[in-house]
Amino acid sequence: MRILLIHQYFLEDNDGGGSRWNEMSRFWQQSGHQVTVLAGMVHYTTGKKHPKYKNKYFDVCHNQDQIEVIRCHVSEAYNVNFLGRLWAYFSFAASSTWGGIFKAKNNYDVIVVTSPPLFVGITAYVLSRVKQIPFVFEIRDLWPESAIDTGVLKSGVLIKFAFWFEALMYRKATLINVLTPAFRDALIEKKGVQASKIIFVPNAADFSLSEELLQNFDATAFRKQHDLDGRTVVTYVGAHGVANHLVQVLETAELLRDTNVLFLLIGDGMLKKDLVADTQRRGLTNVRFVGSVAKREVFKYILASDLGASVLKKVDTFKTVYSNKTFDYMSCQKPILMAIDGVSRKLVEDAQAGLYVEPENAHDFAEKIRFYLQNPALMQQHGMNGYQYAKSHFDRNVLASKYLSHLEKLTQ
Repeated sequence: MRILLIHQYFLEDNDGGGSRWNEMSRFWQQSGHQVTVLAGMVHYTTGKKHPKYKNKYFDVCHNQDQIEVIRCHVSEAYNVNFLGRLWAYFSFAASSTWGGIFKAKNNYDVIVVTSPPLFVGITAYVLSRVKQIPFVFEIRDLWPESAIDTGVLKSGVLIKFAFWFEALMYRKATLINVLTPAFRDALIEKKGVQASKIIFVPNAADFSLSEELLQNFDATAFRKQHDLDGRTVVTYVGAHGVANHLVQVLETAELLRDTNVLFLLIGDGMLKKDLVADTQRRGLTNVRFVGSVAKREVFKYILASDLGASVLKKVDTFKTVYSNKTFDYMSCQKPILMAIDGVSRKLVEDAQAGLYVEPENAHDFAEKIRFYLQNPALMQQHGMNGYQYAKSHFDRNVLASKYLSHLEKLTQ
């Protein structure tokens, strides 16, 4: 089967960030299918183009998994402000549509497009008409609701247009994949989408990497090398943006000055400079920032940690999401401090893989960490529970195969 994937934030080789589709496409390619990716030139956390793409509108290459990747222009105004980000979305919609018509082959069997941003649907719809093939629309986040709840999207005109366009995409897509059960419920109950049109292939754990490192990685040596000895390390991996509201971690760190707890914040984003400055202003010596690193290096940090933190802003929309890094913590046998309510909380509680923390409540965050400090055996048990639960329900290869079976039915 020949698959065209449209993903504005498809990672470069060894880039840090959400790697769902790098792993999924690798599995499909290794299973004998041909995958081509239409991707952007700007990383979603830094908002900057890699130097090799300067003054280029298109770049065609094959990544380390031998997948053809067609990089398309994205405005570097992405992290300037909301209007800059909107311009970046539409610039990719335009360039990827052009790239899909004139740079990509014409003999694909199916298109898969993953959002947000919602406007990648423009490319998918146009190319599905031009190439006369079906497209599958994947929802990784309920947008525009999340943008409205976080205060990023405020214009009444833009909000109205976004909801209209969202409904259009749901009508035109042949299938819609949702990443959480709450997304499925929202589409059926609130947006009137037919249940028969919806499939459910969630985020997953990458056991191929974690199990290799669990056998061969020297966490003790890594802790010594990175000055982590004698500390209880709480690691957060992910974006440092408005939606993540990482100031709650700094507030928690202030309450834990009397302990040996160290917070590691790994990643990048629009608010990282502000967070670093705030950390210095508060005089916090128990918070350390690490830049965006490749997934293998991320897993080393997680394996050398004691706890993993999943953190988002306290808004209703985020009650519908799974934090993708939660599955990385699970695959590395680390207990989770889940500062996200809703389906993410239910996931951790069902798996007995960690403790729920009320979002934006630093006192609760600190108390849950103190509880673990007093109960180290439970901390270890929760980590193993999460590993076993993810192994049973969220194995990346199993879910990639399930996704593939849905696509194959569309081409029969």
